[in-house]
Amino acid sequence: MAADEHRPIASGVLLAVVSAVSFGVTTPLIARFGATAGPFTTAALLYVGAALSSAVVSPFAKTSGRRLGRAALPRLLSVALFGSTLAPALLAWGLSRAGATASSLALNFEAVFTVVFASIVYGEHIGRRVGLAVAAMLIGGVLAGLDAVRTFQGAQFGGLLAVLAATACWGMDNTLTRGLAEVDPLEVVIAKGNLGALATGGLAFAFGESAPGVGALLALLLCGATGYGLSLRFYLLAQRRIGAVRTGSIFATGPFVGAGLAWLLGDRQAGAATGLGAVAFAVGVYLHLTERHSHGHVHLPLEHEHLHRHDDGHHHHVHTPEVVGEHTHPHRHDRAEHEHEHAPDVHHGHRHS
Repeated sequence: MAADEHRPIASGVLLAVVSAVSFGVTTPLIARFGATAGPFTTAALLYVGAALSSAVVSPFAKTSGRRLGRAALPRLLSVALFGSTLAPALLAWGLSRAGATASSLALNFEAVFTVVFASIVYGEHIGRRVGLAVAAMLIGGVLAGLDAVRTFQGAQFGGLLAVLAATACWGMDNTLTRGLAEVDPLEVVIAKGNLGALATGGLAFAFGESAPGVGALLALLLCGATGYGLSLRFYLLAQRRIGAVRTGSIFATGPFVGAGLAWLLGDRQAGAATGLGAVAFAVGVYLHLTERHSHGHVHLPLEHEHLHRHDDGHHHHVHTPEVVGEHTHPHRHDRAEHEHEHAPDVHHGHRHS
């Protein structure tokens, strides 16, 4: 087996953590630099940054999935609606009213919505350990929220509701994106970014929103490249290895990164409860990182296309001439029964009693 196939859960968890950090650091920066722009303008600039940066990198990056085909268009449009249009606009509007720290911590609920939606749609196995990890992260979010409400003003409530609505939209986005995890992530980011930028840019024009200054514009483009381009790329790679539930749960560490940066930038709502919440999140990440899942299972006959290699224990078809390393093409699996450590990836969506 390939190196990361020995510990598919650990490698997926690390990818999800990198994705969370890439997203988390941008939240307080978006609150600061998006203050002079409308919510739709801010959202449009974020996705222009994501699409542009991915388009620049794409010619030099190794293909890491199948091509994005027409069959994926309905799903991609749904993803763009929830994740590229509604969620960033709601977040930008809420950030301007609820503040960076409270908003960053409220983003923890994206994990809750993702776990609920993905469990219903995909029936991913959670198990006791992952259940404890999700519970620890939820407790961490509640503890951190206690600090946010200590100085909370009534006028901020509407902003916080908008941020919570954004997390619900992103939870749906994460669930829908699971079906695109085997597609080259750069193609997904480019397509999603372009669709989101067109939609929110059109709404910004329709509502007559003003553009920010050059400095804020460049900062928002950079936030989009990092928090919405790079982050989504790693998120898709994590989903490919560990599924939607685990990736969504681990992604909840991102708001703590954002809250910590907001504190350093002068938004001092975080206190002792946030510190306890950070400990709870560390416990949750540890539980995810050390999860081991192995049992006898059956693979039914299957024909599909995704990035694969021939030393992973699942791909035994023959090429002439021989192909070494990762590659993608349509291929067929015969029925197989074996036991090894695995995660809910494209080959392991089986049910558990």
